Amino acid sequence: MDIGRLHRVLKLITLLQTGRPCNAVQLAGECGVSRRTIHRDLNTIEKAGIPVFYDRPTGRYRVHQTALMPAINLGLDEALALVVLASELGHSGRMPLLEPARDAAAKIEASLPLAMRAMLGGLARTTAIRTTPTARHNALRETYHEVQRSIVRRRPLEAVYISFHEAGQIRTRLEPYWLLFNERAWYVVGRSSKHRAVRTFKLGRFKLLVPAEGRFEMPAGLTLEKHLGNAWRMMRGEKTYRVHLKFSPLISPNVAEVNWHRTQQVSWDDDGCVHFRATHRTQQVSWDDDGCVHFRATVDGLDEIVWWVLGYGPEVEVVDPPALRTRLATVARRMLALYKTA
Repeated sequence: MDIGRLHRVLKLITLLQTGRPCNAVQLAGECGVSRRTIHRDLNTIEKAGIPVFYDRPTGRYRVHQTALMPAINLGLDEALALVVLASELGHSGRMPLLEPARDAAAKIEASLPLAMRAMLGGLARTTAIRTTPTARHNALRETYHEVQRSIVRRRPLEAVYISFHEAGQIRTRLEPYWLLFNERAWYVVGRSSKHRAVRTFKLGRFKLLVPAEGRFEMPAGLTLEKHLGNAWRMMRGEKTYRVHLKFSPLISPNVAEVNWHRTQQVSWDDDGCVHFRATHRTQQVSWDDDGCVHFRATVDGLDEIVWWVLGYGPEVEVVDPPALRTRLATVARRMLALYKTA
């Protein structure tokens, strides 16, 4: 496209975006060309993905209001937060499948006034976000977009899935409700016909995922928070446990300063140990006589929290429940057997 035509097409978009209805004659007059040329230019605009429609009752052209985003005035703090978040998480591997966020950050930065852009560039270069290692998502972009389309259109999916729990491939009809990124990987949460329940599936384990016939509706009142309940991370168990952990003075400060779970309560002993409790959504910290921190939490299932506790080794003791103490003891004996010759 030559420069003259590009300038004219951009002017057309601007005219149509004002909201004032214009017919072909008026547009031709504004641009200094024939009506035939205007029709060709309108066709070019439509091919570029900007929906132009002809309003027959008035005989005029319009651009759909949702076609282009309106200008947004951002303060320095707002622009910095958006640019840093989008550009950092958009780096390949940091937040898989969100690489387009980097392009969005560049567009936001380019639209800012020159002085703000210079200041923002310096701040952005000295701010970084580092996430935990993530699963490989190199070949999952189409799967990710397929699930997105299904959620928006309320169309079910036929799926073949590699299930570690069921030790093989399963076939199911999936009604996807939510896409969830949890710690290291992307998951889809939705109703599975095979299980006749809402289940969580890891995107990287689908062997086949294609659109199916029909439509579905999400159950009224169901939210992701309600579905996850008091799961330690995302896999909700059938039984609820009140967990009480006692952390040693060595690591108590590290444990106490983090909001690990929405139900946690934390108290300190005089000797520096941490006691972790959880029955409320807000963290409470207090000191007990021995200085340890006690950590209590109400969790649905033990399968996830057991591995978190193991990560602290001998610096944490499970006070309750007995079921968790038993599982930790079993794992500890197996570890001891592995290293008995060390």
